[in-house]
Amino acid sequence: MKYGFDVLSDAELMAIIFGSGIHNKSVIDLCKEILASRGGHLSEVLKMSIKDMVKEFKGIGEVKAITLLAALKLGARAARDANANNPEIMTSSDIAYNFMRHHFESLEHEEFWVIYIDRAGKVKRTMMISKGGTAATTVDIKLVMHYALEYLAQSMILFHNHPSGTLRPSPEDDRLTNRIVEAAKLFDIRVNDHIIITRSSYYSYNDNGRI
Repeated sequence: MKYGFDVLSDAELMAIIFGSGIHNKSVIDLCKEILASRGGHLSEVLKMSIKDMVKEFKGIGEVKAITLLAALKLGARAARDANANNPEIMTSSDIAYNFMRHHFESLEHEEFWVIYIDRAGKVKRTMMISKGGTAATTVDIKLVMHYALEYLAQSMILFHNHPSGTLRPSPEDDRLTNRIVEAAKLFDIRVNDHIIITRSSYYSYNDNGRI
């Protein structure tokens, strides 16, 4: 209460959520162990299922697992909500990446999203177009353009993730990008970028002079 949450480590914040430890292990040590098992990344802890957490860490029951994962999920949603309610002008790939990365960082499957942008460069709408498997997702270009016209978008930014961690776009990614760019031109709508997101970084078609 005196110094605020920012002075606490991730393990200490987790300890507040748990409230108590288990037999022969303090709550702080328990939280450090959970974090260490996922390389110190909260985003990796969030990917665990309730059953996995109960099975992997002796003494953690379903209630503790549900409480922790619910808190992490709520934090991720709060970050996305903050972005949605305070839209920045999409002037760079870095701004666009930071706007969307919280959604993708805990996914084990591919998703394709589009940000629809107005004349001032602000976000009008963010839409998920498709959800797929671990290696690909099928994108309906008609649906991409339907929303672009519905929201009277001046431009748009395409996003999808690579759960494998591979940053480079595939030939299929290139073909899809080109098809959407050509379809958008028919309605005088610009595709500003196509950003591929991994757990730790991103690839921008625009930054690489490919769009």
